[in-house]
Amino acid sequence: MPKTVGVAVSNATFHFDKLYTYAVMPDQQEAVRLGSMVLVPFGRGSKARMGVVLACDEEPEHAKLKYLFDVAPASACLTPELLRLVHFLKERTFCTYYEAVKAVIPYGAQYKPALAADGVTPVLQKQLTRHTENCYKLVGILQQKPKPTAKQLAAVALLGGGERTQNEMEAHGISRAVLDNLCAKGVVECSKVNKSIDLYSSIPLKNEPIRLTAEQQAAFDALLPGLEDAAPHSALLYGVTGSGKTLVFLKLIERCLALGRRALVLVPEISLTPQMILRLKGQFGRRVAVQHSALNHTERLLQWQMIQDGGADIVVGTRSAIFAPLENIGLIIIDEEQEHTYRSESSPRYAAHEVARQRAAENGALLLLASATPSTESFYAARQGRTQLVRLTQRYGGNPLPSVKIVDMRAELAAGNPREISLAMEDAIRRNLDAGKQTILLLNRRGYQTMAQCDDCREVLKCPKCSVPMVYHKAGHKLLCHYCGTQLDPPPKTCPACGGKLLYRGFGTQKAEEELAELFPEARVLRMDQDSTAAKDAHEKLLAKFARHEYDIMVGTQMVAKGLDFEDVTLVGVLGIDSLLFAQGFRAYETVFSLITQVVGRSGRAKAPGFAIIQTTDPDNPVLNLAAAQDYDAFFEQEIAYRKLGLYPPFCGLCVVGFSGPKEIEVARAAARFAALLGRQAAQQPDLPLRVLGPTPGNIEKINENYRYKLTIKCRADKRFRDLVRQTLGLYEQEKLPAKATVAVDMHSDGDI
Repeated sequence: MPKTVGVAVSNATFHFDKLYTYAVMPDQQEAVRLGSMVLVPFGRGSKARMGVVLACDEEPEHAKLKYLFDVAPASACLTPELLRLVHFLKERTFCTYYEAVKAVIPYGAQYKPALAADGVTPVLQKQLTRHTENCYKLVGILQQKPKPTAKQLAAVALLGGGERTQNEMEAHGISRAVLDNLCAKGVVECSKVNKSIDLYSSIPLKNEPIRLTAEQQAAFDALLPGLEDAAPHSALLYGVTGSGKTLVFLKLIERCLALGRRALVLVPEISLTPQMILRLKGQFGRRVAVQHSALNHTERLLQWQMIQDGGADIVVGTRSAIFAPLENIGLIIIDEEQEHTYRSESSPRYAAHEVARQRAAENGALLLLASATPSTESFYAARQGRTQLVRLTQRYGGNPLPSVKIVDMRAELAAGNPREISLAMEDAIRRNLDAGKQTILLLNRRGYQTMAQCDDCREVLKCPKCSVPMVYHKAGHKLLCHYCGTQLDPPPKTCPACGGKLLYRGFGTQKAEEELAELFPEARVLRMDQDSTAAKDAHEKLLAKFARHEYDIMVGTQMVAKGLDFEDVTLVGVLGIDSLLFAQGFRAYETVFSLITQVVGRSGRAKAPGFAIIQTTDPDNPVLNLAAAQDYDAFFEQEIAYRKLGLYPPFCGLCVVGFSGPKEIEVARAAARFAALLGRQAAQQPDLPLRVLGPTPGNIEKINENYRYKLTIKCRADKRFRDLVRQTLGLYEQEKLPAKATVAVDMHSDGDI
């Protein structure tokens, strides 16, 4: 029963992000514990602020302490492990305590300040309330006199198969009035259940024996000692596309559960969760929980509470699922581990891999990274013996890798084909349609046309708030900025600089869909991008339709490139890849290689052989040719040599410090002052290896009316360097520079922030 507590308070700046001591009222002492969410008086006006208890029985800095306003229930309390993760994020990512808390606890489980019924007393209020719905079960016999109605008979027949919620009954045309009547007769009993606790209850439990090939069994046997040992282990499962890595996952999870432990499975994109959920739910049933941003706040809260209450043995989700309050973890799987989506781009700027290693260490778990195209850092660590390397070299069922053709789009244009779809691609799609097979086309640009350019002055029309071209979306007849969301509706016809005629150029997924419809009017075309999948459960529904062969061609952004498994897909096409080849950032080649290799691997996953076509204006590019050959080992040797020569990860740490603000001159000065402060602090440690580049403008100089500058630091990402950055941030705050430019530190950047 603590009498004083140390509280991390919300909205604290870096400099003032410390533990503030508060006294605890006698009637609150039973409720207060480490990790409790509290409401505290803060500052001269004693304004109510949220906080989290991170220390108990703190020695007061002075005798006169303020008392806590209110304490949240124990259900909102951080578990000891999550509490340690808050400290871990604070230490590793330079965020504030409360930013770490908000990352760990989903929105729905958090509280907010409010006023009691008296309109004066500050109290805590839930962000969301836990919703319930009526659930009905059959408890008696429906008498034949008086003669039951058709709806009553239908209701009894449905409930004969087990309990049903009100929504499920209404979906079958059974109204609440009918159910209430049956309850009054004692035939049916109504109870309250938590809403949406089992989000995928319609998936049937198959629980079929998991049969592995000889190579998969060898991989499983190699990984098993790390799973069964109580000490933490890490491994990289490197398998060619279609080698059946998911089956190895299922077998490992099965063994993990048999050992009385739990499993955490991460996927890089929401689009990949439906297929992974289908496999896990079909194999393991109701004790699978889901965590990702496509769930509404209530669903995320209910799933989180289900995990917290011990109702889940397996959690599957995207990056944020790494913070699931799962206890006794025996296995953490990061599928497609090379994906950049595992790195957070807002505070706290963490990498899921780093948090996963921490949780594996705490739980004595096996951390399994898996990919057909591992990140250069992960594969290097495996080659150096720091991580166990397990290979799958053959496709499941003995199917060969797809054959690949590279098409020179310059030759297409010279031959008189102005379309973005080459003649070779058109012919291959037509033959695929005639054979009754399906096609996937990758075009990593959404919208219709990607830029508007003046025919006279050649100026490209940019967003008024950002230094990026606006993209034309034909569906809404508008220009849209993909960074800040600014719209121009209707699109201008003349150049704002000189009055000349604007010409719209480029090729996005919307235009590709239109061109495909013109070329193949008999084909059913599905577009998968951020625009078409914005609605709730859109990913799941659209992919399910494609699986049922309701579409012949699927064209989409990178969400169609990874993790999808459709037996009838025998043709894959890659469109407009050149822009990524010449993108900024030291991981550009790795990204292109991975994307092409992954999407090519979507074809020929059943008995029919696969074929892929890559369209480019640079057909001799070695990265494209290595991806076409599916030769990861050769690509790695080329990439690791480049990394070593340029001193990039894994040969050093790369830290990017970003600055942003509304006035460019002030942002530039703030960045320069930070560099000077860093240099002054580093001079006190001459033996600390450090290279500082910049400050320079960001790769995108302005976003949402804020100018951006960056400082790039090559270093050893160890405790000494982090202490150096932390000291510099403190000095930056003391000089009140954040008023000129906000600052952000990213230890996992690919060169920008």
